Amino acid sequence: MAHQWRGVIAEYADRLPAHVQERVITLGEGGTPLVPSPTLSQRTGADVFIKVEGMNPTGSFKDRGMTTAMSAAAGRGAKAVVCASTGNTSASAAAYATRAGMLCAVLVPDGKIAMGKLSQAIAHGATLLQVDGNFDDCLVAARKLAESYPVELVNSVNPDRIEGQKTGAFEIVDALGDAPDIHVLPVGNAGNITAYWKGYREYAGFDAGTAHAAVATRTPIMWGFQAAGAAPIVKGHPIDQPETIATAIRIGNPASWQQAEEARDVSGGLIEAVTDEQILAAHRVLSAEVGIFVEPASASGVAGLLKLSDEGRVPAGARIVITVTGHGLKDPQWALRTPDGSDVVPVRISSDVVSIATALGLD
Repeated sequence: MAHQWRGVIAEYADRLPAHVQERVITLGEGGTPLVPSPTLSQRTGADVFIKVEGMNPTGSFKDRGMTTAMSAAAGRGAKAVVCASTGNTSASAAAYATRAGMLCAVLVPDGKIAMGKLSQAIAHGATLLQVDGNFDDCLVAARKLAESYPVELVNSVNPDRIEGQKTGAFEIVDALGDAPDIHVLPVGNAGNITAYWKGYREYAGFDAGTAHAAVATRTPIMWGFQAAGAAPIVKGHPIDQPETIATAIRIGNPASWQQAEEARDVSGGLIEAVTDEQILAAHRVLSAEVGIFVEPASASGVAGLLKLSDEGRVPAGARIVITVTGHGLKDPQWALRTPDGSDVVPVRISSDVVSIATALGLD
């Protein structure tokens, strides 16, 4: 009999804290596809899989952490939550707050959010406030609000978010039978690289805090990639005015900076930068050659892998998993542009079948 996926808290209850299970708020998140990519495998000489997190309920990986953060808040009797967001967190927080019957306040940088994400937060009934500043300013304000008023903060600085997001690593090991050799992912606020590393370590028998038997025999090397215009970890200092077309990782002072560096260093990995041009090129590869539509920030991991492959730095035959973090409909404008930056224009033809066949090269 087929198993109906129940959401990450129910599926991994024995691996999650008891306090997130007192009142579970779920939309059935997790259980996302791990898709082999012959195209990327051939291009890199590695064995490449893609973890498609855009298949979560609100279209991004944020739902994994939001179910645990919102459940913990509900268990404490919270009536309202707040988050700072470049988009995906706002969409997720709004949806899960609606599910929980809570008020949701979202602080977003003025003019720095993709409309697809903005529309989700509004549709789910969040109170949306555009702050005169960048994401980092929004997060400072959200933290102060949560400290001074009866409102729960549900950004990734909330440790309950990391608990939910770590389940992505569990799913990968469960699907592959062991941890990959290398795990690649975008780095913005750095909560995801932190969470995946925590998950891999727990499944390998480290840091679990319980008597669980190890499921994996090893942990992977962690490769993270920031956008060149928003690469504080790479440059070693905060970026006051981060700029990149990859809005989801346009962050100048990551909340999980230290944890991201720990994941990089302990795993023997790296965190490097990719340009907007490399991100958009990878975005086109994913959609036009692999068949997976992502928002630009999600393509930064693929951009990094292709960059390292071009530099001869990808080990031949290595099993590599890349997390693509958000669906392309979150920020679809880039799919409507050609590689030279012009707008895509549909070919206009008459309605007869001969004209259609000719346009398709079928004559």
